[in-house]
Amino acid sequence: MKKLFLILAVAAILPACTNPSPENYFDTAVLNTNMINDFGSDALTKMLIAQNVKYNGTLPNGPNAATKMIDGKVQYIESTIKKVKDLKETSETKTMLRTSEALFEYVLPVYKNEYTALAKMSDEGGTKEDVLSLGKEIDEKYGARFDSLFEVLTSEGKRYAAAHDIKVNWGN
Repeated sequence: MKKLFLILAVAAILPACTNPSPENYFDTAVLNTNMINDFGSDALTKMLIAQNVKYNGTLPNGPNAATKMIDGKVQYIESTIKKVKDLKETSETKTMLRTSEALFEYVLPVYKNEYTALAKMSDEGGTKEDVLSLGKEIDEKYGARFDSLFEVLTSEGKRYAAAHDIKVNWGN
């Protein structure tokens, strides 16, 4: 009975000691950017405005929906940064992981500050024009660097996915 327990215990521990799969590296470093691919875009600003459109006199997503949406993105980004940092860097994954980490760390303070302020403006009844104007300022200030990091990460992700036969629809 003790031998059986020992065998089962070792069998349960061994998978935890193995390296993550190529799919896990890809999903964590590249696929998780789907949550932030609207960063620095008019689409995100319009989504924040849409959170406060009343239907039949009520807010379908409740009060402070835009702020809650941004808070959710902040939590997701913080979690993803930790997951990316926890992955073991190899010569093959080095650029992909470092670029992913840089991208998420670049957007995090913008979501915490500028996008949170934009969401609050929307939640507190700011005019559509004011919200769009502030959104455009954010886009102009941060969009180019985001696009540059995103492009490098996408290129690395495509290379890595091809090398590991990971099937990805890149939207081309």
